[in-house]
Amino acid sequence: MARQGAVIAGAMGSRGTRPRNDAKGSSRAERVELLSRVPLFSGLSKRQLRRLAEVAADARYRPFTTIVREGTPGDTFFAIVDGNASVVRGTRATAKLRPGDFFGEISLIDGGPRTASIVAQSPMLTVRLSRAAFNKMLKLEPKIGVAILQEIAHRIRERERPLTG
Repeated sequence: MARQGAVIAGAMGSRGTRPRNDAKGSSRAERVELLSRVPLFSGLSKRQLRRLAEVAADARYRPFTTIVREGTPGDTFFAIVDGNASVVRGTRATAKLRPGDFFGEISLIDGGPRTASIVAQSPMLTVRLSRAAFNKMLKLEPKIGVAILQEIAHRIRERERPLTG
């Protein structure tokens, strides 16, 4: 999976987060750090990121658990705190995900079908943000929605630029 197309595909590359070996969950600061690396959230202030981190929750998965299934409606975004997963399309693994990677960010917006399955390859700790919690946050903080729309418009403009010369 190419890094450039990753946002459309629902998975994005690692940003160097260190693996955790403890059994504790993620801290709020760690959640803010993970969310700040998501391109969709790049236009958000620290305060807005903290608000999103407050409505996110930890989720643990055992090895070989399918976290999301290709073709099913998406309703949750995930950022990997610890562990590794495979991106599977059809019967073929197409990419590996590790701490700092994330998937499902487009599901927060459209709830459309998953473009791939994500299967845990080791015990995993993730931070998950449900679409319901995200939408509730948007009603309380409409500026978050505006910042996200601006980022989406920017990304579309950047992708279109080579076509328009």
